Amino acid sequence: MKIGIVVETKEAEKAWNAFRFGVAAQNGGHQVKAFLLGEGVECEDIRHEKFNVLEQMTLLSEAGGEILACGTCLKLHQKEGTDLCPLSTMQDLLKLVEECDRVLVF
Repeated sequence: MKIGIVVETKEAEKAWNAFRFGVAAQNGGHQVKAFLLGEGVECEDIRHEKFNVLEQMTLLSEAGGEILACGTCLKLHQKEGTDLCPLSTMQDLLKLVEECDRVLVF
């Protein structure tokens, strides 16, 4: 199954759970693509003693999942795309929604 995950939060526990789910799905044989939207583009910068969001994002990428970040949202949050979360567009989000069997929003 193709699973899309839209992450539009920078709340540590929610973002951590979103990517933990993505890792579990990818490792379970599914294809996972995540899209960071709104304040979700700040996920790479989350630092929390209990919820290591960056670790889960990295695990998802290493397992073959893909993470994209909204270019407009990056600009609004004064950030740039990275190797882990490259700059993307609403067209990329539309394609994700069209291609995926299920889309979850965190």
